[in-house]
Amino acid sequence: MRILLVLLLITIVSACSSTKKTQQARINAAYDARTEAQRNQPAGRPLAAQPDDSRRAEPARTDSRPAAPVKVAEGPATAVGTLPSSGAKPIGEWMVTSIKGKFLAIDTTSVRVFMDLTARDQSGKPALNPAEFIEHFLIAYVMYPDYNNRDRLGYGTVPLTTQNVGREGDHLTLTFDVKRPKDAANAVLLTEITETNSGTKARNDLTLRFKDTKLSDRYTLFSKTGQQPELRNYANVNDTILIRDVNGTRKPLFGFRYKHDFDAASSPMNTSPRAVSRSLMVDSTLTITTNQPFVLPREGLYYFMEDTTDASGIGLIVADKRFPKLTRPEKLIKPVLYMSTSTEITELNQSKDIKKAFDRYWLSLMSGNEEVAKKTIKAYYDRVEEANRLFTTFKEGWKTDKGMIYIVLGAPDRVQRNREREVWVYNRRANVSEVNFTFTKKPNQFVEDHYELSRFLEYQPVWYPMVEAWRTGAIRE
Repeated sequence: MRILLVLLLITIVSACSSTKKTQQARINAAYDARTEAQRNQPAGRPLAAQPDDSRRAEPARTDSRPAAPVKVAEGPATAVGTLPSSGAKPIGEWMVTSIKGKFLAIDTTSVRVFMDLTARDQSGKPALNPAEFIEHFLIAYVMYPDYNNRDRLGYGTVPLTTQNVGREGDHLTLTFDVKRPKDAANAVLLTEITETNSGTKARNDLTLRFKDTKLSDRYTLFSKTGQQPELRNYANVNDTILIRDVNGTRKPLFGFRYKHDFDAASSPMNTSPRAVSRSLMVDSTLTITTNQPFVLPREGLYYFMEDTTDASGIGLIVADKRFPKLTRPEKLIKPVLYMSTSTEITELNQSKDIKKAFDRYWLSLMSGNEEVAKKTIKAYYDRVEEANRLFTTFKEGWKTDKGMIYIVLGAPDRVQRNREREVWVYNRRANVSEVNFTFTKKPNQFVEDHYELSRFLEYQPVWYPMVEAWRTGAIRE
């Protein structure tokens, strides 16, 4: 009997031990899952989610892992980079909705920072009056050695006047100089724009180089008046073009023209290895002089260098007079690639009358409803135009990975950036709590702001419903 009691006790202890092991295993698995999820979070905090301290703006941490494509939504956060905001913000306050920046070296001791700003007033209308912007905003900056180094190199405020805040077309411009921190070859400049009444902040990060500057750090495309950089990588055929620096230096640049017809972005779910980059053949050569206007009468991809042995230069797409709009039928049929079947694309490309084929394509999708077709076409090509304006690099913006995502899904709800990549977060879509698209920076000889998407099969539940929404005319904003 005593032996039976001992055996029973051992059995009970073993069962308890087994149960504890199972529970511990579950705890460990849950911990591992949380750790992995944290590891897969987009690198760094959203800049606008940082502590409210104008004296201290912290750089995002660098992480080589791509963000998980689909995950549960986090708490609210916003960040402003080069994209217009898609978030539904309350009307009643002034707000900066996008910032795009570039620096040009003045000399070895300082740089000049140029920013294009879009903002809106309390009624929700675009803010285009420099004096009103000056009245409603304050600007401060801080410099760090790198994105993963929190030691401040320097900081300051930017006094706003009508001399450094202006208007250029449909946006405002801001210009200010930054002194080189002692012994610093490079720095990350974090600029913070604060609305004075609400305290709402918009932040922008920009890498500065003080030593070993490249041609594009010293020269860039300016407006024909020579007052403000264009902050874009395209110009229009037969327009007056000006490549200049801040000091008015005149020097010859060697130019090369390439015929180009780059492929459009492939599906976000296409995880096949990328095709090997093809070499470009020089079509013609030319010589220009900086700080002197010139005209390029032919479309193409142009590349300007100080010396033909240099590893980098200035790339520039020269497009037709209507770009970033698309108006020619043979060009209009190309961007529908992102919402079409291979059969539909083949029929469009092989059609003898492209205009009729284009109209027939859209009407067939909209079940013959002309009104719905017109609204959907306008919405789609408004996004194509915006993608060209925002994301053109060495190829048209609609063909880039960013352009593809922007056209189909619209502007992201949040953007997170670090030195190597950019993460677009969408968390206001009905079919998923949150989805992330990670773009890795792929600099090349033409531009520095070209990015490639990390592709995942897991995008299917998000992508296909959005494509279907376009094909049924459900998206008509």
